[in-house]
Amino acid sequence: MPRGDGTGPRGQGPRTGRGRSVGGGRGRGSGFGAGPGGDCVCPACGLKMAHESGVQCFQMRCPKCGAMMSRERVTGLNV
Repeated sequence: MPRGDGTGPRGQGPRTGRGRSVGGGRGRGSGFGAGPGGDCVCPACGLKMAHESGVQCFQMRCPKCGAMMSRERVTGLNV
């Protein structure tokens, strides 16, 4: 930075080096990967079914009302 004002050569200004960007990266615990256990729940009628390994809950239909299932969110786990 020849003048010390952040206008150095192209690609070398502020926030261009490694570790200087804002945000980025997934970080720990940012996704919702719930693992193999747990339940699938119907958002319409509340029916719960055991989650089948290899089948995502949103690909299943509720046998009771026909709505698309969703994965039950477990809160309070600090893993």
